[in-house]
Amino acid sequence: MTFDYAARRERLAGLLPAHEVHALLVTSPVNVRYLTGLASSNAAVLVRADGTATLATDNRYIEAARRLDVPSAEAADVAGSLASPGTGIEAASMSVAAFRRLGDGLVPLGPVVEVLRAVKDEAELELIRTACAITDQAFADVSPRIAPGMTERELAGLLERRMTELGADKPAFDTIVASGENGAIPHHTPTSRELRAGDLVTMDFGARYQGYHADMTRTVSLGPPADWQREVYELVAAAQRAGRHALTPGARAGDVDEAARSVIEHAGHGGHFRHGLGHGVGLEIHEEPFLGPSRTGRLEDRVPITVEPGVYLPGRGGVRIEDTLVTREGGPELFTKTTKELLVL
Repeated sequence: MTFDYAARRERLAGLLPAHEVHALLVTSPVNVRYLTGLASSNAAVLVRADGTATLATDNRYIEAARRLDVPSAEAADVAGSLASPGTGIEAASMSVAAFRRLGDGLVPLGPVVEVLRAVKDEAELELIRTACAITDQAFADVSPRIAPGMTERELAGLLERRMTELGADKPAFDTIVASGENGAIPHHTPTSRELRAGDLVTMDFGARYQGYHADMTRTVSLGPPADWQREVYELVAAAQRAGRHALTPGARAGDVDEAARSVIEHAGHGGHFRHGLGHGVGLEIHEEPFLGPSRTGRLEDRVPITVEPGVYLPGRGGVRIEDTLVTREGGPELFTKTTKELLVL
């Protein structure tokens, strides 16, 4: 897949005067990759307000760097080789020790590149669409094998292996499988607990494809669900529909969260939904923008984002339903297409 990295750097350069810096020293590995195409654990790129840039890395990556469309140099201290007074730095990715070592005159900035990354081009969206298709297919292939006696860890392993077999680079994150009472823990780590008849089983997983991430959660029932399980499931499904419907360019992030959260609150379960509604996805599994009660930013067009409400009942279990979608002027495009109806296995 070919990306116009120079155009990305030019867009960033155009933002720098508003931050009152003459250049930005980018040290976050994800942001360096976004701006240059270099995937590494030790690199920095200096993007100047005039649109020029210089990339520095160590001898492990210098040959790869020299093949890119940005001037590069080998340096042991990659950040130090580019820093100068009046330069902006990424406060979230630079340690206090490195900041002090580089000297006076640097200007800490917030998520400048991350905000740029939120809006994807069509090539990026195609990679996320493929990651989501792999995720969907892995669920379709594994779900017939889910049965009582299988452990949470075994099920997580099946999903992760199948995604890799289908072409994923690797899982997008550590797979969550939460069965029975463990479903009340939103980010439960899979254990040796065996699945049992009557359990709700929540699976939160996704594929990474050519660096881009998918995220999907489905909750299934092992055997016919109890009345309370079906009621909670239908409530979460209704909240998720409301959140998806509110996902439009120009919408305030807090309002999208409220559209889904109010459905759960009106049913008396507001205290059982304890996390934000969703987050952007791309080169990272969690990136700008974030949907939550206190979020004030507005969504733009072509932003891939998750909608994932849940209800978690301590000691009983829980339900979460999550999709990855992208905002579009004509309505959101759904990337994860596995049915959201309650599957009874």
